[in-house]
Amino acid sequence: MNSAVSGAAPDLEAREVTKRFAGHVAVSELSFSVQRGSFFSILGPSGCGKTTLLRLIAGFIAAVGGEIRIGGATMNGVPPNRRPVNMVFQHLALFPMMSVGENVGYGLARRGIAKPEIARRVGEMLERVSLPGAQEKRVDQLSGGQKQRVAIARSLVLEPTLLLLDEPLGALDLKLREHMKIELKQLQAAFGTTFVYITHDQSEALVLSDHVAVMNAGRFEQLGTPQQLYYEPQTPFVAGFVGANNRIAGQAVSIAGDTVEVRAAGGLVLHARCAGHIAPGAAIEAFVRPEVASLARDAAELPADQPRYAGCVESLLFDGANSAVLLREAVSNIEFRIALPQTGRFADLRVGETVAFGFDPQRAVCFGSAGSGALAPAAARTAQVASAHGG
Repeated sequence: MNSAVSGAAPDLEAREVTKRFAGHVAVSELSFSVQRGSFFSILGPSGCGKTTLLRLIAGFIAAVGGEIRIGGATMNGVPPNRRPVNMVFQHLALFPMMSVGENVGYGLARRGIAKPEIARRVGEMLERVSLPGAQEKRVDQLSGGQKQRVAIARSLVLEPTLLLLDEPLGALDLKLREHMKIELKQLQAAFGTTFVYITHDQSEALVLSDHVAVMNAGRFEQLGTPQQLYYEPQTPFVAGFVGANNRIAGQAVSIAGDTVEVRAAGGLVLHARCAGHIAPGAAIEAFVRPEVASLARDAAELPADQPRYAGCVESLLFDGANSAVLLREAVSNIEFRIALPQTGRFADLRVGETVAFGFDPQRAVCFGSAGSGALAPAAARTAQVASAHGG
């Protein structure tokens, strides 16, 4: 693995880290590195091991195998309070009996820093998180977003190598969460501190991160940039978990180059780009993102070089720019979710109407189903030994 900064160690490096609880493997031989000054997210469903991994990095629990290095130094046997890390929790853990200034300066006071120096650093930090002059405010006088910034300021004033964030936006309402995503990204860029962020919310991970690891059952299924995860998923789990996708199970009828002809239930035939080796006759899963499909009232309006399908409008999902339609394909009765164009062209679409749709096979992807004999992509098989900066 290469470090992102020539001649410098990564800010975080894990080497075959493993953790078990009563026989259950929560983290399985994970190896990865995180570039200095980057925003790195670990994305996965509940129970996948991401919180356990964060606690291993923080030193709250000990691994049963492997090594964690921070700033080039091994952390094996180093207690949490001696590690160059700080942590922001979902519920922030601010001290309600202390003022904002006392909260931010708490760690400095514990280190024995002189009061005038603490006051100076606290004042500078509050300026940098857009809370100038808030030193004397009580915590209960703050909004949810302001509390979030105080918690981050309290951690960053200690100048940690790593800031660990455990689903810090989970307790906020939707609008504030969207606002804080932008603020977090800007804060990280301004400070240049390495952020390691865990979440089950794919939007948070994609918007905030330089690199994302998708975690499942204690391993990384894939590690790369948000764009790589979205446009080039390497396993069925990543394709289904990152972003919306239409999942169609079927059988590979034939393969021409990198394109597979798929026959699904009900006689539906579609074509998709092959991910990894797939043999004719193998069971496969195909994925078609809602936004790659074209929609028309007349099939003649669709691109002539793409397969065309007919479908009945089953439901309209209005969500402004994210609006979509649910269709039942006429031959197979398979449901497709298709994004509606933002032009408002289909604003008058009605339930029960029959429309045409199609998509470029190169923008759909298919994988061999487990046990089908198809081989997963090599990159997927080695995702747990990937470098965060290497994608």
